[in-house]
Amino acid sequence: MLGAVKLRVRDGSRPRYVAVAMSDAAVRPDFAQVLRITGRALRRRCPNCGGGGVWTSWLKMREACPTCGLHFERGEHGYIVGAYMFNIVFAELVFAIILISIAVATWPAPPWTFLQYGGGILMIVLPFLFYPFSKTLFLAFDLTFRPVGYDRGDAVAPADRSDRAGG
Repeated sequence: MLGAVKLRVRDGSRPRYVAVAMSDAAVRPDFAQVLRITGRALRRRCPNCGGGGVWTSWLKMREACPTCGLHFERGEHGYIVGAYMFNIVFAELVFAIILISIAVATWPAPPWTFLQYGGGILMIVLPFLFYPFSKTLFLAFDLTFRPVGYDRGDAVAPADRSDRAGG
């Protein structure tokens, strides 16, 4: 199977797309695999292998999976923006659902003051609570469309796993 892969050249020239042969591992996953990848992400594990130890704290993710070596940034500048967008969309959807539910349940006199201040608090707290899930879910989403093996920078060599011990 052929695919276009962005190659980064060390001489400073612009990355360019080149047709290269991809391994069978780079074939897009089927629906059952997508569910498995998403389930792993919802448990804050590596979506690729299901290995734990991906997070060193609530807000700090390792550079690569300690089990399979998958780079979590996937080699693109600005990759984290996708995870931020997942986070913002989730927070806004939860806020909208709560706002509409309370307004409908208490109509004709909704507690507007409570909704105003409670909504503000939710918009601050929810993104913080959902952050690790948004990072792993976006990685799962990305793995669905760009499987491991599609990009040359997906995996690290065993010698590069310096953060494996928790550093």
